[in-house]
Amino acid sequence: MYKRNDIRNVAIIAHVDHGKTTLVDQMLKQSGVFRSNEQVAERVMDSNDLERERGITILSKNTAILYDGVKINIVDTPGHADFGGEVERILMMVDGVVLLVDAFEGCMPQTRFVLSKALDLKKKPIVVVNKIDRDGARPTHVIDELLDLFIELGADEEQLEFPVVYASGRNGYSSVDLSDIGTDMKPLLDTIINEVPAPEGEIDQPLQLLITNIDYDEYIGRIGIGRVIRGSVKTGQQAVLCNTEGRQENIRISKLFQFEGLKRVDTESAKLGDLVAIAGISDLKIGETVCDSEGTEPLDFVKIDEPTLSMRFMVNTSPFAGKEGKYVTSRHLRDRLFKETETNVSLRVEEADTPDAFKVSGRGELHLSILIETMRREDFEFQVSRPQVIFKTIDGVKHEPMEILTVDVPNDHVGVVMEKLGGRKAEMLNMTADDRGSVRLEFKIPARCLMGYRSELLTDTKGYGIMNHIFDGYEPYKGDVIDRTRGAIVAWETGETTAYGLFNAQDRGRLFFDAGISVYEGMIVGECAKAEDLVVNVCKKKHVTNMRASGNDDALKLVSPAILSLEQCLEFIAEDELVEVTPENIRMRKMVLNKALRAKSSAQKK
Repeated sequence: MYKRNDIRNVAIIAHVDHGKTTLVDQMLKQSGVFRSNEQVAERVMDSNDLERERGITILSKNTAILYDGVKINIVDTPGHADFGGEVERILMMVDGVVLLVDAFEGCMPQTRFVLSKALDLKKKPIVVVNKIDRDGARPTHVIDELLDLFIELGADEEQLEFPVVYASGRNGYSSVDLSDIGTDMKPLLDTIINEVPAPEGEIDQPLQLLITNIDYDEYIGRIGIGRVIRGSVKTGQQAVLCNTEGRQENIRISKLFQFEGLKRVDTESAKLGDLVAIAGISDLKIGETVCDSEGTEPLDFVKIDEPTLSMRFMVNTSPFAGKEGKYVTSRHLRDRLFKETETNVSLRVEEADTPDAFKVSGRGELHLSILIETMRREDFEFQVSRPQVIFKTIDGVKHEPMEILTVDVPNDHVGVVMEKLGGRKAEMLNMTADDRGSVRLEFKIPARCLMGYRSELLTDTKGYGIMNHIFDGYEPYKGDVIDRTRGAIVAWETGETTAYGLFNAQDRGRLFFDAGISVYEGMIVGECAKAEDLVVNVCKKKHVTNMRASGNDDALKLVSPAILSLEQCLEFIAEDELVEVTPENIRMRKMVLNKALRAKSSAQKK
């Protein structure tokens, strides 16, 4: 058995916003990847525009640093549960994981998820308690919480003896001892080299290279990223691609790359344990194995958890269709969605009951909304339905997906949160208070009952409530719940909103638009204060009379409209409503635009 002591492969895993990407920034800077006079952006690994805007990691990315003669391949992974598919497959590339935990927040739902996946695959964990410089940090308590979590997840004796490093990613220091805070990242890098197992395997056997990620380059085309599990690989080598359906295809590796810092560097060869990128295979997919032609033995790929949420993507049929987008037909929509499934392993796309619609299933609302936002920025124009949970029939009984929900709220708002969640079929699991005046509530709740709750929580807690949730399996159906307690304010006619029309409508509820905005009949312009929908003429103009007084129009005081994000729109809409998405606007509308036809349809259903 050959062992490579000159390389370590490690993934950084954590709950969202616990500081993974910032920590990787410091490791890159202190290892000499950048020139001393080079201008480097914060969170340099978050290269995607959406990642920078939202401050979260969406896609897994590779980098590598050289420290003390050892090459450390680092994979930065997403922290949000909806992108768990990225984490699951990336763990196949590494021998150890750095589990990052916030010294203030402690264990969160995604901490449980990523740790359970790492432990199942027998990866060596290193715990980094980050943000120890933060006010209210409680690193010793966090270590106790983590130990309980390791035991609960069934860690073996070796995994329970995890090394601990204390760090501040923002300030660039780490230490193995809280009483002796360091000045740089060397303690963390030393721990990685000492604790993460070196790659082992059969170097003199035929090649096995497992593809776990896909990239694209305008000049060389499709690029497969993976790990050399056995043997070695060379540029120009003839090989066999074993796909997930069992078929085999003769291929040639035209280009071979390794990672150095943030760059892909050409290389002539790579061997056991190396993380590489290969080009020259046009239809390469995630989970496939590149083998030597002398020994075609495909590797098993990690089982990716099934989607829990679905929605319909449809061709835009609103009166404004085709005015703002470049790609508007069903063919464009179909090609783009099926192309996404090649790199997004957690996504499922199916043909719907009509040729202009497609059923898209994902891991959660954020997973699907990121796809929608990405397509929108690529000049696609389409409309989507309300997200629906995916039910299963197990032993003849209807089951639904359940979530573990964690809510952090001030003491004063605990009552209203518990009352609202009780009506949403939530079952309380735990309640812990701290000395900072806040309470952490843990619930088990049906996934469908969480839709629309985030904005309600922020309203009930005056913006102080923080919620996180993660999939927890399927349980028998919990019964019906009321989807939305308030109706929609719907535009009466097509036209442009006026201050006079909006002024008369604002007392009826919360408006989403200001004056001077183009709307059409059946478009949702606000949220009604009552449970039923309300049709209002927001384009109404003031009649001209011969009785005029100076300053009459100036007396109309409009309340600032509530501008909803894409996720908020998806949470707001009801079963008979759609979200229209274009490169320039996000609008909500009724499926049936005409008021008379809507009333007729509603009467027929009753």
